[in-house]
Amino acid sequence: MCAEQAAAPENSRASEAGAGWACGKPGTFRDLLPEHVPDFSWRRPKVLWRSRNDVVARLFGDPSNAIRRRAVAALRERGTPAAFTVHRSEEEFSFALLGDTGEGDRSQYAVVPPLLHATAGTDFMVVASDVIYPTGDAGDYPEKFYRPYRDYPAPIYAVPGNHDWYDGLRGFLHIFCGLDADCAPHWRGPLSFIPRLFWRHSGNVDRRALAEARSLYRGAPGQQAVQPGPYWAIDTPSLRIIGIDTGILGGIDREQGEWLREVSAGPKPKMLVTGKPLYVDDEHHPGPIEGGGTVDEIVRDPAHNYVLAVGGDIHNYQRYPVKVDATGRVIQYLVSGGGGAFMHATHTIPRADVVEEKDFRCYPLRGDSLSRYSQLYGRWTRMPGLFDLTPEEATAVIRSRVGIVPGRTYDGLQPSRRARFVAFVLGVPRGGRRRPRFLRLPVRKMPQRFRSEMADWDSPPFFKSFLRLDVTASELRVRCFAATGCGDQEAAPPVEDEVTIPLR
Repeated sequence: MCAEQAAAPENSRASEAGAGWACGKPGTFRDLLPEHVPDFSWRRPKVLWRSRNDVVARLFGDPSNAIRRRAVAALRERGTPAAFTVHRSEEEFSFALLGDTGEGDRSQYAVVPPLLHATAGTDFMVVASDVIYPTGDAGDYPEKFYRPYRDYPAPIYAVPGNHDWYDGLRGFLHIFCGLDADCAPHWRGPLSFIPRLFWRHSGNVDRRALAEARSLYRGAPGQQAVQPGPYWAIDTPSLRIIGIDTGILGGIDREQGEWLREVSAGPKPKMLVTGKPLYVDDEHHPGPIEGGGTVDEIVRDPAHNYVLAVGGDIHNYQRYPVKVDATGRVIQYLVSGGGGAFMHATHTIPRADVVEEKDFRCYPLRGDSLSRYSQLYGRWTRMPGLFDLTPEEATAVIRSRVGIVPGRTYDGLQPSRRARFVAFVLGVPRGGRRRPRFLRLPVRKMPQRFRSEMADWDSPPFFKSFLRLDVTASELRVRCFAATGCGDQEAAPPVEDEVTIPLR
């Protein structure tokens, strides 16, 4: 599993109980659930069909850039400042960050009680990617955004993810920017009739229903905010937080690239929030910019003084402290996508290569991930006797197969042949090498329309997570909190990782 780290005794690195395998009492999140909980499942053909714009964009081109340009032009005509910046005067402040939230089911609501406890006193929240599943419809915001976060007292900002773009970003723009934009793609070319035929167009925006939901759930004055656009900056005396919109496929348009270079200029410390992480699963995804260059080139430029980059999209937590130049300057690259949707496996992550394994962090631990997925596949195949691995068995096979020191150790257990078989078919890499895709069951490394359908459950431990970031004039403290769904871990959720970044 991931390298060992000193932490509070109640977290997953200390014990199985800390990981949520043995809940002392049920979570109070059940009391927050609506009377009718949506039966959301990626196994349903209807859900996959509604998400078909991902496939259309990959086959015929991503229309996000063109739609975004029209939306930004409309915002500027309305009077939004060209810098798309919110200014805050506080030198010291705190905020919450979580990604990939909006399924509207138990796994989303399980995050709410520990989130409210651990982020008490924060000044605002940021949602990094996929506010609403499966297609970002405006009609889903009352039950998947306003209702779950009704008790969070401060404003919420967001950067859109690919699922928010599956309705052309219309719902996102209306909720966060107060804009009802033209979100229909303008396909051109001799074969343009094909994407026009299959593209799922935006749903209707019922302004009255949305206004009523906002008033009912998040109507307090302190909860209100209108962000400048789908990409934005929050400027403070200590830190500039910059959020970018990466569309469906992960790139940004030329105009947004120019804006990013402008707001990144100068020595003030900066943090990036992006819908697609720049480092994930031990791979580097620098983020293309239309017309040339990459997002990570801007982040790595020493003149811009970035100290942290956080991305959503992948539904777990990962941290890579990357040395970006010969001087030893380090930028912390994080994945924070465990805010409520199904869990992406961490046991498929090979032994770290982009950083040393001892410096890499992930949550859930690889062994816990393998154990949870083995149970899931045992249930799905109706062969629990073959697939189910205890956390201890899964830890032993991770240690043997991946060749790392586990984050939570057990003495003396050797992996059985059955455990080795399960690890093989569920994609655990051997000695740091990834198994070819055709030899793995669909765990994570498959296209979006296939990789998700089996990776969901509605009982603890959920292995969800969120961040609390505390900023002073001299440092940025980042803590990753676990949300297991266990009632005895809600009031004081475990801290799974922590890093303090100097700002001066």
